[in-house]
Amino acid sequence: PQLVEIAHSENASEPLINLQRFTMSDKPWDGRFSEKTDRSVEAFTSSIQIDKRLYASDIDGSVAHCKMLARAGIISEDESSQLIQGLGKIKREIERGEFEYDDSLEDIHMHVEARLLQEVGKVAQKLHTARSRNDQVALDVRMYLREESRQIIAGLTGLRQTLVDLAESHPETVLPGYTHLQRAQPVLLAHHLLAYFEMFSRDQERFADGLKRINVLPLGAAALAGTTYPIDRHFTAELLDFPQVAENSMDAVSDRDFAIEFLASASLCMIHFSRLSEEFILWSSSEFGFLTLPDAFATGSSIMPQKKNPDVPELVRGKTGRVIGNLMALLTMMKSLPLAYNRDMQEDKEPLFDTVDTLKACIDIYSRMLPRVIFRNERMYEAASTGFLNATDLADYLVSQGMPFRQAHGCSGKAVAYALEQGKELHELTLGELESFSALIKADIFDVLTTKNVVDRRVSFGGTASKNVAAAMERAKSRLESEKKAGSQEE
Repeated sequence: PQLVEIAHSENASEPLINLQRFTMSDKPWDGRFSEKTDRSVEAFTSSIQIDKRLYASDIDGSVAHCKMLARAGIISEDESSQLIQGLGKIKREIERGEFEYDDSLEDIHMHVEARLLQEVGKVAQKLHTARSRNDQVALDVRMYLREESRQIIAGLTGLRQTLVDLAESHPETVLPGYTHLQRAQPVLLAHHLLAYFEMFSRDQERFADGLKRINVLPLGAAALAGTTYPIDRHFTAELLDFPQVAENSMDAVSDRDFAIEFLASASLCMIHFSRLSEEFILWSSSEFGFLTLPDAFATGSSIMPQKKNPDVPELVRGKTGRVIGNLMALLTMMKSLPLAYNRDMQEDKEPLFDTVDTLKACIDIYSRMLPRVIFRNERMYEAASTGFLNATDLADYLVSQGMPFRQAHGCSGKAVAYALEQGKELHELTLGELESFSALIKADIFDVLTTKNVVDRRVSFGGTASKNVAAAMERAKSRLESEKKAGSQEE
């Protein structure tokens, strides 16, 4: 008994399958081979423990394929109905955890087809008409990744909303902005948080744009050259909600660009998570003291009772390397493959699935943790008010009085050097001391040098001035609302 890739006549004189003789070790290619596949080879080549998560995509794709075959007159409506009913039963068995897996059947496609043979008999042998496992697996991965991308996009929308909510709850909180991890200029915490809103917005846009390349139907390409049967690929695409059909059969079965692009988008997204994690790790330390992580999202030490470790941000930071590694694995796997399908491509699923799971977990854990983070406003303000973060404003003041900027920069630098010697901040110097550096300095300099005014004078578009940040929050909320409406219209 064999699972063959052709349609059979109902007038066959002999039964096509003896279900009582059917064993799980039968292969669809047994007719060509003179000996059974070695068990070690079956175990080595098996991907079922990885690709079994594709069951829903595999079965839904097969249902659409059956409907197309019937519409094209390749199988009868009655045969299509039997196959669809059997596939539905198998799907329910898998969902209930009643389905048995066996390495001898290699992958989810063969498991479903073998079980269907047991369920509906010889008509199951017609399911694979006009397709190959090559275009079948390409379809399954695309359908799976399409759904996962949509879930990731929804998760990022929620995360971005959380960042906006958090920014809104800290409209006037000031902290030092850093360059080279050195205090540079004071900024609003809301401004800082909205920087991550922008990063994750770009990530979301990349995933949304990637859906255009994912949403291309490969089914009907068969092994690599197309098929002799009068199939209707556009009808299948309509049934499976694919707006495009792959133009070239060889490209259809060998393309994994969409998966690589997804991994690249995921890697960038994880880099943004890693940067945020690094800041939270630093800010929660005694040396910074800018925030306190909730106890429910931290751990302690097995030996040091006083410890509170930022394990969640640290793990997210660590998982970033894992996702980038998955991207490198897929790039390396594909770099020298000739057309069309090669068995190497079986190795695309583990890094892809791992990345999906990792990224979704990171989005979820941060969405839960962020609203419970406690920012220590006074400590941040104190840090933003020391370390000469207003030195640029002294230079800008001198420019406003007519001094060229390079000269003003040098004058302000000399004032900083003097203040360091005196153990003072710039705003703690007397007017007389400041006047010694330039006759252009007047009493109004002290208003310029206050931390609040240093922030609020950054009025250029995209700057950290309070009115700018308030407007940015409104734009962010408007973007989220527009996305929500667009999503509702698509549904």
